[in-house]
Amino acid sequence: MEKNQQGFVQPPPYQQQGYAQQPGYPQQGFSQQPGYPQQQPGYPQQQPGYPPQQGYPPQQGYPPQQYPQVMPQQQGTVYRNDVEGGFKQDDVGDAPGGFGAGFGDKAIRRNFIRRVYGILMVQLAVTAGIIALFMFNASVKGYVRSREGVWVFYASWAVSFVCIITLVCCSDVRRKTPHNFIFLGLFTTCEGVLLGCLASRYDTESVIIAVGITCGVTLGLTLFAFQTKIDFTACGGVFLALLVILLIAGIAMIFIPQTKWTMIGFGAAGALVFSLYLVYDTQLMLGGKHKYALSPEEYIFAALNIYLDVVQLFMYILMIVGGSRSD
Repeated sequence: MEKNQQGFVQPPPYQQQGYAQQPGYPQQGFSQQPGYPQQQPGYPQQQPGYPPQQGYPPQQGYPPQQYPQVMPQQQGTVYRNDVEGGFKQDDVGDAPGGFGAGFGDKAIRRNFIRRVYGILMVQLAVTAGIIALFMFNASVKGYVRSREGVWVFYASWAVSFVCIITLVCCSDVRRKTPHNFIFLGLFTTCEGVLLGCLASRYDTESVIIAVGITCGVTLGLTLFAFQTKIDFTACGGVFLALLVILLIAGIAMIFIPQTKWTMIGFGAAGALVFSLYLVYDTQLMLGGKHKYALSPEEYIFAALNIYLDVVQLFMYILMIVGGSRSD
């Protein structure tokens, strides 16, 4: 019992010590809890800071950066640096205005056209001078018409063939200066000699008439190609088929007796084919809304195409005039 009483006596002080400690907890907690209200007022200080973050509306100035007008000019520049002998027109060509959406595209294309026609004029002037030499110099005309001068015709044909294959098949040559001008000048000279040999077999009046008709037809077809809404660049396969037919007919002409009417008929067919090719190559140079176009880097290729069209047109017109004047 005494042990039990000692056990009973001992718990009360234990409870008093526990009570003494329990009141201490509130005192310590009270000292910490008042601090929380001091922190809570701090949140409103952070919340007022959020409105400056709501300055996103000034970032809505992105629409001025997304100008659709700027992109076509950049695409036009990229497009002008690549390049396409003949290839499909770029996406900028579908924009209204014909040449593209940006003024830079129009300026580049116009400079390209001026350069092509400048080179073409020089080529035609050199060719006309060589033909005049063969026509009005009696000794040269007599030599190339003789058997001893046949080699001039075949040599000029061989060199011109090598030059044109090089310019057409080797893009690095026709785009690199001065290699492109060297090969183009050599080809133009050989082609002039070749035409001089052919023209020397006709009388001077027939040649002059053929030159005049060729100039008129070329000018008319060029203006037509500039103004028409018909896209001839999409008809390249048809023109190629006509050219193959003309080639086969030319081979057959070797075995057919040459008469006045066969020369006129074959000359008319050839003049028609290369008239279509003249419009086709002119529109390739113009670009714009046409399906296919040449890159401005291909000014040598464009000048070569139009020069060949004019030369071939002259040859077939000369055949028509010569055949009509023969007995």
